[in-house]
Parts: sequence; C-alpha cells; structure tokens
Amino acid sequence: MPDDAAVARDAAETEAAFSHPAVEPDATAAYGEHPDQVVDFYAPRGDMPRPAPLVVVLHGGAWRSPYDRRHLTPFADFLARRGFAVANVEYRRGSPIPAQGGAGPVAGRWPETFDDVAAAFDALPALVREALPSADPRRTVVTGHSAGGHLALWAAARHVLPADARWRTDRPAPLRGVVALAPIADFRAAEELGVCGGASAQLLGGEARFASRLPYADPAALLPTGIATTIVQGRSDITVPHTVAEAYADAAAKAGEVVGLTLLEEVGHFPLIDPAADACAVVAEEIAQLAF
Repeated sequence: MPDDAAVARDAAETEAAFSHPAVEPDATAAYGEHPDQVVDFYAPRGDMPRPAPLVVVLHGGAWRSPYDRRHLTPFADFLARRGFAVANVEYRRGSPIPAQGGAGPVAGRWPETFDDVAAAFDALPALVREALPSADPRRTVVTGHSAGGHLALWAAARHVLPADARWRTDRPAPLRGVVALAPIADFRAAEELGVCGGASAQLLGGEARFASRLPYADPAALLPTGIATTIVQGRSDITVPHTVAEAYADAAAKAGEVVGLTLLEEVGHFPLIDPAADACAVVAEEIAQLAF
C-alpha cells in the first residue's frame, strides 16, 4: 500500500494535470457511426518544417466511460505547439453500469474497444489526408497514456495477433515507433497488483474469460513486434506501478526485442501528460527522437 506522502503527491499531480482547460481541435472526423468513433485533429504550430510528423494519441482512464479524450486535449495541444500534427482518437469504453460487486463502471467493452482502435487506425490515412494535410503519415508515432498506452502497444502489434483474430493485419503498421506512457502493458502483472481495480480482467470480459483472451489483447503476449518501442514511466507512480512496465520490457527481452524504458524519478502517473510538468517535455523529446 502506498504511504500517505505518496497518496498526497498523487492527488496533487492529478489535480494539476486536470486543471488545464480543454483545447478544441482544428478538425474532427468520424471513422464510424457511433458517437465515440471520432478523431480530433490538431494542426502543427510554430516554424517546424511541413509536412510535420503525425502523433496519434490514445487517452487513458482504465477504459471506463467517465474518462474520454477531452482530458488529453491539453497534451495534444502541447504536442501541436511542439510542431507535431496530432490525431486524438476516441473509442468506446466501459458501460456506466457499475461492475458487479464494485462501485464503478466496467472497464472497456469486448470486443468493441478493440474494434474501434483497429477501425480508427485503418481509417487514419484517408482521414489525415482530408482533415490534416500538414501531416506526414509516413512519420507516424503512436503514444498513449495508461490504458491508452496499452492500446498504443496493441495497435502496433496487430500483425502478431493470433491468426483467427478479427483485428489481425498482414504486415506491420507503417510506424516510426510507439511511446507508451505508464502503460498497462502486462495484464498478468497488472492483475496481480490490482491496477485500477482489476480493470484488465474487466476489459477482457471477467475472470472466466481472462486467460483465453490474453493472447488477443495483452501486449506482453504480442511480442516481438519489430517496431521501435519506448516506455516512459514515473518511478513514483502508484496508479500503474513501474513494475508493470518492467514486466513488459522483460517479456520483450525474452522474445528477442529491446524496449526502451525511461524511469523518471519523483514522478507519478499524470505529469507525463501535464503540459506544465517537466516530465511532459521528456515525453515530447522521446516522440521527437522517433519521429525526426
């Protein structure tokens, strides 16, 4: 259990990250008929050369309905002000109906959450050409925070999904890389630690389906990807402890792949997406190293 000081630090960091007003996008496009099947686009600002690298961002929130892409818009704007073109992807999340025996909404929907991320990535090239002509899709980096970090890793691993997976692709996605921010990257490790109240198991449909669906959903089971991957993680994170990222990095090493792991001292869960925090600048630099 985290001590009182860690809990107080986490609360202060969370308040700071959520204190920024939402930033409206330059354009929004739908990739499906459901209201949550949309992507917000932010055009690059500043004097960076055009076309600009494209950063696809996926928000966190334990795949639960109260948390949507709005809380990530200050981060998307931060990246746009750094010269990136940004696509902020929304997707269907868990039902607002409380989980059985719990107090909060269910985490995610099976298979709709995965359907949406796959469909969004499949639609992005055409959407970007129409809505964000200042972007260069040939220089795409995917990033995501927390549960969004899981989805970023998963989206980059569709070509190694089991052969019968509905989301499998024939070849790797044309990505420069993935920068996953405090991702729920290893579901077994996350469940052992009780991350987000057992959200990983809820996402997969409950304990009875957890083991059978892991090969289709768990990034630690979808290795090696052959795509450059970096994890940025706060060492003081009590929401998704750094041991989850380390478990994923260990799984990658066993599969013959090197995953970069940047552990930031005195940093918790939310400074990674807080434009006012030094950790956010580190994230932007990690993205730039892959994009440029």
